[in-house]
Amino acid sequence: MSFVSRFLGIRKDPREALRPLWHGLVGVSREEEWYADCGVADTVEGRFDMITLVLSLVLLRMEKSETLAPQTGLLTELFVEDMDRQLRDSGVGDLMVGKNMGKLMSALGGRLGALRENLGESDAQLATILARNISLADEEKRPFALAVRSRALHNDLAALDDATLLTGTLRP
Repeated sequence: MSFVSRFLGIRKDPREALRPLWHGLVGVSREEEWYADCGVADTVEGRFDMITLVLSLVLLRMEKSETLAPQTGLLTELFVEDMDRQLRDSGVGDLMVGKNMGKLMSALGGRLGALRENLGESDAQLATILARNISLADEEKRPFALAVRSRALHNDLAALDDATLLTGTLRP
């Protein structure tokens, strides 16, 4: 949708229907348990890793729905919009935003692919994958807890109907 269309109110932004879901997944990614119990580093990198982990789990859930699958790109656009704003707010200049966004999108794609291929594996194997993809404060004790909690969220998402998911509720 072009800026002019949005400005003049000619057409509604199709991403608006997904905004509650975006806010819900950001809220879940900020839950204290990820950091205190699962050992995710409470840093800018760790928080980004959690957003991409939860977003990846939500995208995988959406892919399984005939109705929501076509909207995964719109949810990803909300991620891009938010990360672009975060980069600019943190002082990254216009010339570097594109390069940084490329790295962020690559990280999201890598996590999405790793989860797509490994969610069916054991918690121990999933822990190994997550330890390679998530910034951890305690790399020896916590990856298993992170795997268990990630799988629980994945199962919770699978149990939700599409309408509930769109409200931003990520757990039954």
